[in-house]
Amino acid sequence: MTKELWGLLGLYLAAVNLAAFGLMGVDKGRARRGKWRVPEKTLFLPVALGGGLGGVLGMRVFRHKTKHLAFRLGFPLLLVLWLGLLGWLWVNS
Repeated sequence: MTKELWGLLGLYLAAVNLAAFGLMGVDKGRARRGKWRVPEKTLFLPVALGGGLGGVLGMRVFRHKTKHLAFRLGFPLLLVLWLGLLGWLWVNS
């Protein structure tokens, strides 16, 4: 991959990680106020699209979804898979 593509990928990953982190914060705030919640599928979407670090940090910072096994295992697993993909792209570029 060229430098330009790595730069675009970096911007994309920054955006999707910020989205995952932000969604965790929004959902936690809504949970505290007893309001309509963000669907779990919506919380998983940015994580599956590369926002694993943001999702994991959001879980820790906001103490949100930490008792749900799907989140405790799923977010870190998706993060590791993305790191593996990025490593593979690095080695093969």
